[in-house]
Amino acid sequence: MVQGLCPSRRVCLYPTMPLPAEWLLCHSLVACLLLHSLALGATTTGLHGANTGCSESCYCSEMADGGRVVRCSNMHLAEVPHDLPNDTRRLYLDGNLLTTIPADAFAGLPLLNELDLSHNELTQMEPGAFRGLVPSLRSLDLSFNRLTTLEPEVLGGLRGQANLTHNPWHCDCRLQVAMPRLDLEPASLAGVVCHTSEPKDVGIDTGVPFIMVAADLDLCAGLKRTTDVAMLVTMFGWFAMVISYLVYYVRHNQEDARRHLEYLKSLPSKLDRPEESSKLSTVV
Repeated sequence: MVQGLCPSRRVCLYPTMPLPAEWLLCHSLVACLLLHSLALGATTTGLHGANTGCSESCYCSEMADGGRVVRCSNMHLAEVPHDLPNDTRRLYLDGNLLTTIPADAFAGLPLLNELDLSHNELTQMEPGAFRGLVPSLRSLDLSFNRLTTLEPEVLGGLRGQANLTHNPWHCDCRLQVAMPRLDLEPASLAGVVCHTSEPKDVGIDTGVPFIMVAADLDLCAGLKRTTDVAMLVTMFGWFAMVISYLVYYVRHNQEDARRHLEYLKSLPSKLDRPEESSKLSTVV
């Protein structure tokens, strides 16, 4: 479009009009060429700054309302692809070999509202794994993985619906402390079903939803008792050390005093010296 507005180069090469008009047209041609170059450079920079192509490991399709659906299912992926399109709205990473989700794994996807991570080998999700998705993400599928606990820092304030079913959740004090801080819908938390528990003597049945367990039991009570006992033992140890030091200090001072007294007794007294002198004078 810019090129169409520029005058023909033939005006400069074959002048057919007065000199002022020729001079103006030639300079306008140079200005148009510079403008065209700047516009082309800005367009190229914009394309490099945003990833709009589909990932090599996935299949992409356009959505009717804008954005893309990116399918990376069953591709034997061991990590989240780094070349996902920035306009991705739905991302399917199910059926892969993911074991961990690193921090900022989806930071370049501001429009993502549905994320499927089901049927992987996830055992850990680092704090900040879903950073940048809080405003947009509405559906998160973490089912059929190997998750045992869930830290609040991992989800980072996500308020959407999360599928947490079919994970070997370990119901303990840490999970009980973390659950109230997770800003998820109640239906999402109902998917946390106990497979193992701690302490083991509280009688938690396998397959019971954790929210039912937490409503009736205090899983931190045993830890609190253990902590109290440890504190008492520590305090008793310090007290015993102080008493031992005081006893040693008193005995050491008593021993020093006794030795000093014996030393003083061993010295000749002043009263004995005149008697000895008088005896000598009498003998003389």
